[in-house]
Amino acid sequence: MTRRHATIESDLGPLLVVADGNAIAGLYFPQHWHPPIEGTIGASATVDRDPIFSRLDVELDEYLGGRRTTFDVAAVTSGDPFQEQVWRMLRGIPYGTTTTYGALAERLGDRRLARRIGGAVGRNPVSILIPCHRVVGASGSLTGYAGGLERKLRLLELEGAPVVPQRLF
Repeated sequence: MTRRHATIESDLGPLLVVADGNAIAGLYFPQHWHPPIEGTIGASATVDRDPIFSRLDVELDEYLGGRRTTFDVAAVTSGDPFQEQVWRMLRGIPYGTTTTYGALAERLGDRRLARRIGGAVGRNPVSILIPCHRVVGASGSLTGYAGGLERKLRLLELEGAPVVPQRLF
């Protein structure tokens, strides 16, 4: 199979999904901060006729309905070595918990890496599957989310994660 894309309708709005072979290579919200580069999403596919998109559709529906806490569908990324290291750490953040950019930087041995980690988190190409929404600011604030803070809050509330009260608008 080659690179292809489809749109999955979800409770979070329409999601542009990109697959590469048998893995999800991109999952993007409307007005995503870092959308895929033009010409990299492949041919259009139909969700119900493509096994990987069909499986993701079911898993996302279960997750958003509170019936799934992990994803079985394969996800693939192609970032630089630092981004890949950060994205591996994101995969290890348990459902219903949060961590901070600073805590991730400390795990890498240098708290000064927090901003760089923020950049990698913001460029995560497979939102939700690699749970970048579980990373918050030092005070617990919902600093940034490529899909919008309202969606980040909704995902954290869905998971029952601790959320510091704040204004989103």
